Amino acid sequence: MGRVALVGAGPGDPELLTLRGLRLVRAADVVVTDALVDRRVLAEVRPAVAVHDVGKRAGAPFSQAAINELLIDLARGHELVVRLKGGDPFLFGRGGEELEALLAAGVAVEVVPGVPSATAAADLVGVPLTHRGVADGFCVITGHRHGDASLDYDWRALVASGLTLVVLMGAASRATIAKELMGAGAPGETPVAVVTRASWIDEEVRWTSLAALGSVPVASPSTIIIGGVVDPRRRWRPSLPLGGLRIVVTRPRAVADALAVRLRDLGAVVVASPAIEIGPPSDGGAALAAALSHIEDYDWLVLTSQNAVDRVVGGIGDLRRLGGVRIAAIGPATARALERVHLTADLIPGTWVGEGLVEVFGPGPGSVLIARARQARDVVPRGLEAKGWRVDVVEAYETRTAAASVPPELVESADLVVFTAPSTVEGFATQYPGLVPRAAAAIGPVTEEALVRRGWPVALTATHYDADGLVEVIREAREAGRLVPRSEAP
Repeated sequence: MGRVALVGAGPGDPELLTLRGLRLVRAADVVVTDALVDRRVLAEVRPAVAVHDVGKRAGAPFSQAAINELLIDLARGHELVVRLKGGDPFLFGRGGEELEALLAAGVAVEVVPGVPSATAAADLVGVPLTHRGVADGFCVITGHRHGDASLDYDWRALVASGLTLVVLMGAASRATIAKELMGAGAPGETPVAVVTRASWIDEEVRWTSLAALGSVPVASPSTIIIGGVVDPRRRWRPSLPLGGLRIVVTRPRAVADALAVRLRDLGAVVVASPAIEIGPPSDGGAALAAALSHIEDYDWLVLTSQNAVDRVVGGIGDLRRLGGVRIAAIGPATARALERVHLTADLIPGTWVGEGLVEVFGPGPGSVLIARARQARDVVPRGLEAKGWRVDVVEAYETRTAAASVPPELVESADLVVFTAPSTVEGFATQYPGLVPRAAAAIGPVTEEALVRRGWPVALTATHYDADGLVEVIREAREAGRLVPRSEAP
């Protein structure tokens, strides 16, 4: 018999997971998830691990008894079952019921607290649930009771308490809640914030009043915050350089983190949506292995990406074999990948594209080995051959379109989609046929050309063709008012 971990997944953003929760998600042998768990959290699950979606959706309910039985069955066949629940497992998450069922069946259980959606939604929009002189505490209630029972709270006691009122699952009953509170003496002008899908890329916040709450369009899941602490002047996201921007990053998941982290640190809401994935060479690595078997015979080794560095270094073995071979790297990211394995590039062009390398490369004769992706431009080999070099081109890896991991409606809601290679443009177009990004950012002119060929709006092109250059140009555009979040558009 294995064990089950009831893990609070927080409001959505995987960076709001606890360290313990993240460690368990990555170690899970099987995962059972709710509908309110963000796909970015599920992306942390190992690829071969099965994910059971038992979300309770309108028209397709998954009974609690069935969920309990599923957890018990999975624990019999797996060492670690992770039950992911949005927010905190015990705050309107029925985690208590699952805990009781598992313990009764003799299953070992661990409960990992999560950041509750009630507090997270308030924090993210700048609403302090308690504030000196305004509210000495808060109360969290549900707007949807078991079996559709009536909301027979002591409304007068709630109003008289002076506490901030937080309503979860109250989108459908908001008009009733407002009517009951006003009938119990709450002023109609009491401020209200409605936060929908807090911390997700399509998060929305509406600032209204208790009297108007019933007529404000509200979608689920939403957190309704009622009380004098609600004040839009405390919004903190606009104070950050990229605050309010929703950005989709299309790089392969293995290399997207550094770019995504920098954008998040500047205040953007970022979703990794890999348009391509990196795989082994189509020939199984035969051509690369054959070339590396006599690497000492080449005068130059040209590497065009971090992925090429990884594949080549892994195939060489004793790096002392490169003692008489000079190395050229297109761009600082490739050069840094070489440094990580204690190699130094002899040549890095000032312009980080193939044309830049050809321009600074000296004349032949001699021999050059170029290790690159299967699909790549022929600018470098043709340019070096024209300079008198004998050039061998081998496939170090293959890029292919990844399966779409983000729903198209979330991609459409983004303010900016970032593309880091022509292959990411083509992969995105394959994943989302007919979908045109609201605005696109290109890592350099070659990627920009791929976007232009498709007729997509190119808002930004980096002048330094790496992650730092992309962040810089996005930040400059935001500061200059040329990149405006959809939430702030007129």
